[in-house]
Amino acid sequence: MKVDFAPVNIPLKRRLQTAAVLKWVFCFLALAPCCILLFIYLLFTRFWLVSVLYATWWFIDRDTPSHGGRKVPWLCCMPLWTYMRDYFPIQLVKTADLDPRQNYVFGFHPHGILVAGAFTNFCTQATGFSKLFPGLESYLLMLPLWFRAPFFRDYIMCAGLIPSDKDSASYLLHKEGGGNAVVIAVGGALEALDSHPGTHSVLLASKKGFIKLAIEHGAHLVPVYSFGENEVFDQVANPRGTWLRWIQDRLQSIMGVSLPLFHARGIFQYSFGLMPYRKPITTVVGKPIKVEKKEKPSAEDLDALHQLYMDELTQLFEEHKGKYGIPEDAHLDLL
Repeated sequence: MKVDFAPVNIPLKRRLQTAAVLKWVFCFLALAPCCILLFIYLLFTRFWLVSVLYATWWFIDRDTPSHGGRKVPWLCCMPLWTYMRDYFPIQLVKTADLDPRQNYVFGFHPHGILVAGAFTNFCTQATGFSKLFPGLESYLLMLPLWFRAPFFRDYIMCAGLIPSDKDSASYLLHKEGGGNAVVIAVGGALEALDSHPGTHSVLLASKKGFIKLAIEHGAHLVPVYSFGENEVFDQVANPRGTWLRWIQDRLQSIMGVSLPLFHARGIFQYSFGLMPYRKPITTVVGKPIKVEKKEKPSAEDLDALHQLYMDELTQLFEEHKGKYGIPEDAHLDLL
């Protein structure tokens, strides 16, 4: 295979963009295991007290992830994230005003491989979330597994990440006065296995947990579609029914995380690697769907709101697809 190397005289700005994304990819894929190994390693060195003290702190602080985390605003505003934004680039588009006196459940679609759009738009201020939606604070849900990794849990909480369980989301949505936006990648890790360039499939047909959550708290639903999310990585073909997909589904059901075999470009060459392609991602935030609070919603309530949500998401996709290079005959596939 011929390797297409990057030119030597690339501007410094583009080098910094690549460095910012490299840092993000490393954190997403490898930082948690590194933190776990460091914690264990320190126990067998003269610095064992560091791990012991951290374990004590960890116990005292164990409920913080499910109680809103520990978001650090100035970290979310670091120039690092503007370089990451410009690498693709990533853009956040507003279609309607959101009342800051209300709480919201944002349904983010599609998951993609590494949810680049969701992280950049809702965990940083690089695309201007606070300016577009003044008075709202966004919190992105992440697999609870990652909050069990020492050191790493504190790092991800700084960006406004919280565990993707009902208690964590309910804590924020239960707060009086509104102003909280809980962002859920509805398709979850399983949807990553269907993230191939040119596809527009979302796992939604049987996903009603976030609908029930919204009704129980009277939080308005907001459909969000991220155009280009599936374009930044290639993935080894894994159609349903193949042995590879069977193995991936089994591992996902056991571990809770999916293992898509993805690839794209490298740091100094464009032929292979785990760095995403420089392709635009445009995340469009739809208009809110008003939700009436019911502590015990019926199956009919769930079905009706779920269908309305799917209709609104489909309409959002159809209205904006032409602006972002999607053919007129391409339609959203709700799995």
